[in-house]
Amino acid sequence: MKSGIHPEYRHVVFRDRSADFAFLTRSTMTSDRTIEWEDGNTYPVIDVEVSSASHPFYTGTQRVLDTAGRVELFQRRYGRGAR
Repeated sequence: MKSGIHPEYRHVVFRDRSADFAFLTRSTMTSDRTIEWEDGNTYPVIDVEVSSASHPFYTGTQRVLDTAGRVELFQRRYGRGAR
């Protein structure tokens, strides 16, 4: 590999807050936030919306991601009121 043209490849923790699940892997992603992992070392942490612990395909359960009346907001914005 040529030196100086590739991003740094390092250990990163990906955390799914909704499922209270985290895993350590290697990635080129960066983050300003850090977390202390089980081995005592500090790693950058990336928060994700969906992981294998919360995705309906892997869990077999449905989860509601949308809250606060998004459908009603869409209907108000684009003039599709109740019929």
